Amino acid sequence: MPIAFQYLLKFPLLQDLPQDTLMRLSAQMDDRLFARREVLSTKEQTHFALGFLVSGRLQGVDEAVDGRSVGLFFVEPGDFFGELSVVDGRPAAEHVVAVSKSRALFLEASVARRLIFEQPSIAQAVMARLSQRVREVTAQRTLLALPNPFQRLCVQLLLLARTSASGEAVLESAPTHQELAIMINSSRETVTRAFQTLILRQVIEREGDHLYLRDTAFLSDVGNGRVEPPK
Repeated sequence: MPIAFQYLLKFPLLQDLPQDTLMRLSAQMDDRLFARREVLSTKEQTHFALGFLVSGRLQGVDEAVDGRSVGLFFVEPGDFFGELSVVDGRPAAEHVVAVSKSRALFLEASVARRLIFEQPSIAQAVMARLSQRVREVTAQRTLLALPNPFQRLCVQLLLLARTSASGEAVLESAPTHQELAIMINSSRETVTRAFQTLILRQVIEREGDHLYLRDTAFLSDVGNGRVEPPK
């Protein structure tokens, strides 16, 4: 079924494009559905595309030396992914997996590359995203060097939090314990026990699918080794 060009206005990356360009792009996009845990792209594939997430949630993952999956970043609705391979034509640095039932649109790499080179606003946004990914992955690698999983969780929560309109540190649509476990190279059970401790100490608080960080100083102190992780 063809994609209406108006639908592309949902994506910040494409919102400033003229109507004729949006119409041309919508006619060239592939619309796909993915089940939970289904792989959207791998490090081994050689056919590339720029992806746009319509609904659900995706996670970029790699493998640790012990063979376990390590989460690197999340992709939320309205966001794009796969830009690195589109730009340089080389295999991706990570696998992309659906962590919930998801829908995504794909624009073939040659078309996406031409769009980037022809539209300065798109090029600027993609460069900003590439820089953001480098910073995120660097922070994630540093986090994984911490010896204690409780420490790693504290740092991970701080990295994922955003400041709300009221000035609070919050994770909107907070990741599951399993998703966090993948990101800190630990087990779901370990994350669950750590959450119980943090909730009892009133360091974090859940409200629906939001997770509020009520004591960021404690999380920072544990993460930096100034305070011993609770036993």
